[in-house]
Amino acid sequence: MKHDRKFTLLNKIILAFNVLSVIMLLLSYLASYSSPEKYWWFAIIGLGYPIVLFVNVLFVIYWLFTSRKIISLLSFLTILCGINLMLGFAQFNFNVKFPKERGRAVKIMSYNVRLFDLYNWWHNIESRDKMFNLITDEAPDICCFQEFFHSDKGAFQNLDTLPLFMKAKNFHVEYTININANHWGLATFSKYPIVNKGKFNFGGRYSNNSCIYSDIKINDDTVRVYNIHLQSINFMKKDYSFMDSLIVKDKDEEIKGSKRILRLLKNAYIKRAKQTDLVAEHIRNSAYPVIVCGDFNDPPSSYAYHILSNKLIDAFRESGRGFGQTYIGGSVPSFRIDFILHDKKFKTYDFNTVHQYYSDHFPITCLMDMSPDK
Repeated sequence: MKHDRKFTLLNKIILAFNVLSVIMLLLSYLASYSSPEKYWWFAIIGLGYPIVLFVNVLFVIYWLFTSRKIISLLSFLTILCGINLMLGFAQFNFNVKFPKERGRAVKIMSYNVRLFDLYNWWHNIESRDKMFNLITDEAPDICCFQEFFHSDKGAFQNLDTLPLFMKAKNFHVEYTININANHWGLATFSKYPIVNKGKFNFGGRYSNNSCIYSDIKINDDTVRVYNIHLQSINFMKKDYSFMDSLIVKDKDEEIKGSKRILRLLKNAYIKRAKQTDLVAEHIRNSAYPVIVCGDFNDPPSSYAYHILSNKLIDAFRESGRGFGQTYIGGSVPSFRIDFILHDKKFKTYDFNTVHQYYSDHFPITCLMDMSPDK
C-alpha cells in the first residue's frame, strides 16, 4: 500500500510537468502569430518549439507504458493540433520528380555563402573553390546568394569570377557595406534577363542584412525574385562557448552570459519583425508572381516565416524530404532557416538540401514549373 501511494505521488509530479509542457507547446504555436515588436519573449518560446515537442513525445511514450494510458492523449492531441507546424521541420514527400513531359524546369538555388570563406572559418583555403565547383555542378538558372562578398582586387573578385563558372550570367548585386575595395551584400544571378531591380535598406552601419528584388523575364512571363537576409543574432565566439557549457562555475558569469544571450535575441527579433513587415507588404503589392529566397535567420515556428510565407508555397513542404536543417554554424542544434517560397501559380519538384560543409549554411535547390496549368 505504501508503494502504491509513492507511485501515485510520482505520477502526480510527472503529470504536473506534463501539463506545463503542454502549455508551453500551445504557446509555441501562438508565437508565429505574435509580432516580436510587442511580445519578443513569445519568439523565444517559438524558438524552443522542437525541444518542447520532443518533451511531449516523451510524455506520450511514458503514459503508454503505465496503467494510465488515457493521460497520453493530453500531449498526443496537443501535438496533433500543431501537425502543420511540425511539417515545416520535417517532410515525407515521395515521387516528386519533375515530369519529363512538362519540358524543361527552372532550377532555383538559395545559398548563404558566408563571404565565400573570406576569413577561413573552416581553416580550409580551398573552401571558395569548392563552393564554386558546387554551384557549377548544381547549375542553377536563378541563384540567390546571401553574405555575398566581392573585392575589386586580389583573389576574391567574385563578381568577375562567378559568371565564368555559371550559366546564370546576368546579375543584380547590392552592397550594404563598402570599405575601400571590399564590398559585402546580396547577389542574385539569373540565366534569364533581369529587366528591373530594387532594394531595401534595413539600416545599421555595419549590417550585412538587407533585401533585394529582381524582375526576371522568363520566356513570355515576368517573375519577381526576392533575395532576403533578415536580421542576424550576431552571436560571438564567447556566446557559443557559453551555450556549450552546461555548467558554469562562476554564478556571476552565468547570469551575465544569460542576460547577454537574451539581449541579443530580443534585439534581433525586434529588428527582424520590422524587416519582415516591410518586405511582406512589398510582396503583397508585387505586380508580378513572386519567388522568395533567403536566409530568414528564423525557423518555421517563427513570426518571420509565418508572415513571409502567407499565401505562398514553401518548396520544402511541397517536394522536400527528411529533416530540414540548413544552418550548421552554431554549436547548439539548429534547424531550417533558409527558404524558397513561391507563388501558388508555380509548382516545385525535387527540393534538395545540398549537404556540403563549405559555408555555415547548406545550399537549397528545387526545380520549378512556371506554368503547371498548361
